[in-house]
Amino acid sequence: MTERPQDRRDIAEAFGVDAERYDRARPRYPRGVAEAVLDGLPAARVLDVGIGTGISALTFRDAGAEVTGVEVDERMAEIARLRGFPVEVARFEEWDAGGAVFDAVVSGQAWHWVDATAGTDAAARVLRPGGRLALFWNVGEPASDIAAAFGEVYRSVETGLPFTPWSGGMSAIDGYLRSIVEPAAAGIRASGLFSEPALRRFDWSATITRDEWLDQVPTSGGHNRIPAERLAELLDGLGRVVDEHGGSFTMEYATLLVMAERHQV
Repeated sequence: MTERPQDRRDIAEAFGVDAERYDRARPRYPRGVAEAVLDGLPAARVLDVGIGTGISALTFRDAGAEVTGVEVDERMAEIARLRGFPVEVARFEEWDAGGAVFDAVVSGQAWHWVDATAGTDAAARVLRPGGRLALFWNVGEPASDIAAAFGEVYRSVETGLPFTPWSGGMSAIDGYLRSIVEPAAAGIRASGLFSEPALRRFDWSATITRDEWLDQVPTSGGHNRIPAERLAELLDGLGRVVDEHGGSFTMEYATLLVMAERHQV
């Protein structure tokens, strides 16, 4: 059986090893995501599952929402709290909401670490009828020659990762749709508690310098488990690729949003 992200909770619960780097280096989300989720809701009380350092929550607060977080890693949660977000530390599937009810349950770059069945049921329990479950991910796609070169670097270094980035034989966006987004939608659909999940896509781009890229790479899932000498070798190779392309490159991002409404009781 193919290993699923939610089967690697050891990776999911280790992002806080360098929480400040994660907060500094990870890309933000387009405002349109929050606007789409909140559009038409009579209130805007939001639960952010896997709030992390508060990157996704900032987008919703800026759009006028009141955001509460659930986060498995205390180190990540502390940074979100410093931003003013109330955060409880727990696995969402096991979290006791204490009777709290929300207008939207959202999750940015985190739902694939949650058990699809138990997580969807937990979301339904804390959503008011007509409330929304909204799951979204940033997916980056560099030019094909850069992606191929990145993939070659990963293949040349014994990282010990359970996957090889940029080497899947398909675009990063197609890979995310197949392995992350579609299973999330299937979990919502199978619960029978929500409307048919709808997919929206928000395209944007960013210029990333060599230093910015080498700062971001170690925040990717599992990279903080690579032995130090191997990680240094990996970053050196990735840095050479960026240098060979002028010291920076354009990352074409797609923010993929899956959204469904809680059935009326």
